[in-house]
Amino acid sequence: MPIANRKRRAGGEKRTLALDAVTDVLAERGYENTRFADVSAASGVAISTLQNYFGSREDMVIEAMGLSVDREVAALEAVAAAERDPWERLVAMIDRSLDHSDRTRRMLVEFWRSAMRDDELHAYSTTVQQRYRAPFLAAVREGGEQGEFTLTHEPDDVTDFLLSALTGAVVSRVLHHPTPAPADYRGVLLAQLRVMLGLHGASPASRR
Repeated sequence: MPIANRKRRAGGEKRTLALDAVTDVLAERGYENTRFADVSAASGVAISTLQNYFGSREDMVIEAMGLSVDREVAALEAVAAAERDPWERLVAMIDRSLDHSDRTRRMLVEFWRSAMRDDELHAYSTTVQQRYRAPFLAAVREGGEQGEFTLTHEPDDVTDFLLSALTGAVVSRVLHHPTPAPADYRGVLLAQLRVMLGLHGASPASRR
């Protein structure tokens, strides 16, 4: 069943608050271990009420993941809409993507991990990825068309490189692997992106 068709009408605003609690539990305990009892303990909402809101445990968890990733995409789109300059827009989106809370990073990894095994979630993750990718690709293309960037690679390739680097940073931090300090990682990523966009002659003051 598509994610949109899983959503019931019961609950209103209280239902949304319950979904926030589901996301908290999901980030802490993982997909398999997020149960009605855990969410009830975290939210103070009775198990019977949660069952009325969501029907099954699976529907509850999947809807919570869907809501969370939708919020992340909407936040990125808002950041992109606020910056007219293509480079400044890319930097703002990179900073937004690197500045996720630990809770959000763990939720994203759970979403990706679950999408590997669930056809419905996999299809939904493809849609989400396309939405998340779109503003990055638009900024790269726009900079090239305006003559601000002198692209050394195709816009799609630049965008895919950038998103792979951002995704890898999320996974490494969730797993607590040895990683550069966030500021150092950001600096390396922006330096490499400047080269790919043909901005290697730009000064730090004008190009962050």
